[in-house]
Amino acid sequence: MDRIRRYSKPLDSLQSMLLIRAYEERLAALQAAAGLPGTCISVGQEASAVGVVAALNGDDLILTNHRSAGHLLARGADPGRMMAEVMGKRTGYCGGKSGSLHISVKALGVVLTSTIVGGELSLATGVALSQRMLGRSGIVVCFFGDGAACEGIFHESINLASVWKLPILYVCENNQWQAFVHRRETMRTDRIASWAAGYGVEAVTVDGNDVQAVQTATAEATAHVRGTSRPFLLECSTYRLRGHFEPDDQSYVDPAELAAWRTKDPVEHMKARMLQSGELDAQVLAGIETEIERQIDTAVAFAKDSPYPEFDQMTTDVYA
Repeated sequence: MDRIRRYSKPLDSLQSMLLIRAYEERLAALQAAAGLPGTCISVGQEASAVGVVAALNGDDLILTNHRSAGHLLARGADPGRMMAEVMGKRTGYCGGKSGSLHISVKALGVVLTSTIVGGELSLATGVALSQRMLGRSGIVVCFFGDGAACEGIFHESINLASVWKLPILYVCENNQWQAFVHRRETMRTDRIASWAAGYGVEAVTVDGNDVQAVQTATAEATAHVRGTSRPFLLECSTYRLRGHFEPDDQSYVDPAELAAWRTKDPVEHMKARMLQSGELDAQVLAGIETEIERQIDTAVAFAKDSPYPEFDQMTTDVYA
């Protein structure tokens, strides 16, 4: 049974980040070796996913994008069912029909994953309006990237949310890349948060590789949204350490830039900080990493052993 993950201490955040990293690296390795369906992964962005999700309430709703595994796992999704979905198996969250790019998990409040760039932005306003009309307390959290911020739907969505005073936390994970194009080629500013003022929306940019900074900023942002029933834009400045779509050799990436961002790896920084502060010791860390590898082994075995959907299931849960 799916349960929303709770975060009460920094170690919880580190464990979640380690799980995301292990899951996505294993998935990338399987895709390279076994020819599994390709997918978009978020290695390097774990602090953004965990920091935001750790600050949410159980009744908040999430809309996310094609780089969604971190958000789902941070919320409490089962890596086995996620892996099964990528493999097109019946035990996956959507019965093997969505792959990695359209997963939804109602029990966790994950309304949808959209592979259309900015697709989740077009729906966030409607979900938030329904929350208000139905008298529900949860806010809507919409994850998108800097590429989606350059789409017209971003401006339409945030403008409408401002005019209608909708309870939406917009989370821009600015990972510097828009598919195979660097953001410097598509925008004249370094900060997407600066665009929000024109719509009367408050915004802040945070170090997206610092999980504790992200969680603190998210807590403040969600308090604003809950208290005012108005939207807020949180920009997490981070970096995509792997390619756009697995497998991807990143031949289009400046090696020096990639190397510089690798020194800011959010998982390694969190481990080093906790070891140095004494919140964690090396033996405990080794035990945690071993247990997570066991979880991933179990997830892969579950997915591989799961059956494919039957032919008569082709049209179930299909509405058009």
